[in-house]
Amino acid sequence: MSDSHQILQPASWHEDARGVPLSREYGDVYHGDAGALPQARHVFLGGNGLPGRWRGRAAFTIAETGFGLGHNFLAAWRAWLDDPGRSGRLHYLAFEAHPFAVEDLMRAWGRLPDDHQALARELAGRWPDLLPGVHRLELQGGRVTLTLLFGDIRRLARQAQARVDAFFLDGFAPRVNPDMWSPAVFGQLRRLAVAGATAATWCATGQVRRDLRDAGFLVDKVPGIAGKRDMTVAVLRPGLGATPPGSARRRVAVVGGGLAGAGVAQALAGRGHEVEVWDPQCALDVDPALRRRGAAALVPALSPDDDTRSRLSRVGLARARARWLELDEPARPQACGALVCAQSETQAGLQRRALARLGFPEGWVRWLDPAQAGLRAGVGVPWGGLWFPGALRVCPGELIAALLGLPGVTRHAAAVGALAPADGGGWSLRAADGRELGRADLVVLANALHARALLASVTPVERLPVLSGLAPLAGQVSLYPSGASSVPRCVLSGRGYCLPPRDGWGVAGSTYRPDAAEAVADEAGHQDILARVRDWVEARDIPWLGSGAAVGWAGWRAATRDHLPLIGAVPDRPGLWLACAYGSRGLSWSALAGDLIGASLDGEPVPAERELIRRIGPR
Repeated sequence: MSDSHQILQPASWHEDARGVPLSREYGDVYHGDAGALPQARHVFLGGNGLPGRWRGRAAFTIAETGFGLGHNFLAAWRAWLDDPGRSGRLHYLAFEAHPFAVEDLMRAWGRLPDDHQALARELAGRWPDLLPGVHRLELQGGRVTLTLLFGDIRRLARQAQARVDAFFLDGFAPRVNPDMWSPAVFGQLRRLAVAGATAATWCATGQVRRDLRDAGFLVDKVPGIAGKRDMTVAVLRPGLGATPPGSARRRVAVVGGGLAGAGVAQALAGRGHEVEVWDPQCALDVDPALRRRGAAALVPALSPDDDTRSRLSRVGLARARARWLELDEPARPQACGALVCAQSETQAGLQRRALARLGFPEGWVRWLDPAQAGLRAGVGVPWGGLWFPGALRVCPGELIAALLGLPGVTRHAAAVGALAPADGGGWSLRAADGRELGRADLVVLANALHARALLASVTPVERLPVLSGLAPLAGQVSLYPSGASSVPRCVLSGRGYCLPPRDGWGVAGSTYRPDAAEAVADEAGHQDILARVRDWVEARDIPWLGSGAAVGWAGWRAATRDHLPLIGAVPDRPGLWLACAYGSRGLSWSALAGDLIGASLDGEPVPAERELIRRIGPR
């Protein structure tokens, strides 16, 4: 088991004799006698000089130690909405070791004033599965973001990445929850702080004040609330802290108009940047009838030790659902779920044991025996499998076309042959004959295998051995007319895959040809795919599979040796980024890469753990 994996222990609803919510884990109440909202306004908003400090800002970021029942977040959101001079965006980062299920949260929020009820319902509708790690929720049309870090704060404080303006220190009392108030945690908060950052807490113990001072804060006591004489406020010492993020609108060139480039384009254009996508082949110019034939699946990986790929794929699915499920048809993915079918009785046992070790909630993944799996899929599944209800069936052609057609995205049907530093900063994009095609403040190379050659025009790629060793993999999929058939009813994944029919076409795949000279769809590939699928599913239950002549589609994948993507800033080349090497998981990494790059550029809380980001950085 990975050292980073933690089985979450959710909080359960409990009240004291006065009806105040009480933590069973710590034996402490979730708020004092004043009530949750008055405490939030006096201690955390007032103690941090809010709402005044966010006025006139492009964005403002708050971090909270201990999300609890979410009252402080809802109070901050309400105050932000009520302030005509509010910042353009509000970002809120919160740690929580024992998150509540949404049903318990709604029980608490039902006691809130009427003007908080709509906010509570919106938050409840986006509340994540209780999985360890980072969860980004977008509210108020994306103008408010809530980034939740579920797990032990001693580890997750090191994993957070943000530029924080104000801290709400609201863990349970130091005597019952000392880890929340440790010098190590305060040191990580200082790492996250921007110059001039403030902090406030109801806690006024001498040790907490001394530890805050040691971490670099100037500390003071001010009057408390509801009979509590003192509370603590603090401000980061002059000369400490990161530079607050800027608000400049950047001109960004994305080289590559496939899944990688489209995901980056959506994320950056949605943040207000001017995005230009450069690709000699344009997805929008393909016949829509042909686009709709294609299909692919976004299914999270699951490993017994919860390895890097598994953890990243959870975040990737969450970001894809957040970014794509509100698109218009036909680009909107089909949230049909996926059954990762066991390939043998032995593998079925391994799957069950992995689930028991990982302790994930059944709402995210659960084991289905053969009878249950057959009912879910409408197809015989001999050994059962893992059911992921959140998995997606996607039409990549329609998705790419929709993302590249969003406001703020301009397409150029031209090939970029080289890059060069531009006079006055930024980058010059050159054609193969040396002509300048355009200029940009930032460039994102999202052009798969071609990223290596393009990067070589400005830096020795030998310094990045994983990129240097990028390997091409040819492969094909088979498409069959499905008639009136509706099976399988979900994605079936195993040694190969079979997808639910849509628009009269069913899809099965895929082949892997590492030594191919060209990517072609042929009869040998169709037979290979049929043989793969028939090994682990009752293929006779799928009337269209193998019926008649298949239509083939073939292409290339760019894969690294460790099967992880390359996403991040190129070392020593300011303004140059990679988003490539997606292998066979282009859907898993597309929206995730866009949000990782966008959050980093704009100084937002980053929606993944730092150690995972380091493992996929240019290398």
